[in-house]
Amino acid sequence: MIYTVTCNPSLDYVMELPQLKVGVVNRAAATEIYPGGKGVNVSIVLQNLGLANTVLGFAGGFAGRELEQRLQNFGCRPEFIHIPGETRINVKLRAETMTDINASGPAIPAKAVQQLFTRLDSLTGADTLVLAGAIPPSLPDDFYQQVMQRLSARGVRFVVDATRNLLRDTLAYHPFLIKPNEQELGELFDCELHSVPQVIRCAKKLQEFGARNVLVSIGEHGAVLVAEDGVVLSSAPPKGTAVNAVGAGDSMNAGFLYGFEQNRNFTEAFRWGLAAGSASAYQPWLAHRSDMEALLTHFSFSPVTAF
Repeated sequence: MIYTVTCNPSLDYVMELPQLKVGVVNRAAATEIYPGGKGVNVSIVLQNLGLANTVLGFAGGFAGRELEQRLQNFGCRPEFIHIPGETRINVKLRAETMTDINASGPAIPAKAVQQLFTRLDSLTGADTLVLAGAIPPSLPDDFYQQVMQRLSARGVRFVVDATRNLLRDTLAYHPFLIKPNEQELGELFDCELHSVPQVIRCAKKLQEFGARNVLVSIGEHGAVLVAEDGVVLSSAPPKGTAVNAVGAGDSMNAGFLYGFEQNRNFTEAFRWGLAAGSASAYQPWLAHRSDMEALLTHFSFSPVTAF
């Protein structure tokens, strides 16, 4: 079973505006409400691919109940720890440019953290745990490390999608997969990356630090995979018009896990990851299986290159 943990999930209130004017009343042409949070996105895309999973994390109040209901409507299985306070509601304004207004979210009490730990104690070596997103201020900076240390002896397979020290500090626990984007990878080494070979060199460094597989999204240039079996793959994305950046990286994670679950083949995992990430970028929101399959069908992965 795949489990995702989102410590600070949200409802995302998306408003489409002809244009955004400051200081006056703006009227939306259309609105949508979506479940939000990196682990939540991974769970939804996995479900869209037909891969059952469990959504873990913390949720509270009216917004938390609505989040759970919407996830259930998507076929997901939320098992949030219920907390006092209100799950955050983020506002996404789509006008000439995209403007995000993200709330801070509720404080998470120590009792709720212990409840999550107890729930995670049931995981075994047959399970994959996705730790995705930032840690809210009410949790300790080493929260992901605590989780991984607690479960490492059980053989749980970890996927970590985080930034800077939050990611770096998990490498000692040998995560199965990490997925920084190009900018985040550069931040880890205090440099700017301008080419695929540079990305590959930095990804291999992260393997030396403990990561087993490093998947790097590089925007319009596609992605790079440095796999634990020695394979290194790079490919441009399938052709399409990007309309949405939210959840594309999370979709890539989900697609990779789905592809790997099929036959334990890293090339297939990479193909599905790139197709899923691209498909979500080309949609107003997270892609469905048919969107990904269409890209796989009509796109030749001949640009994939071994280094």
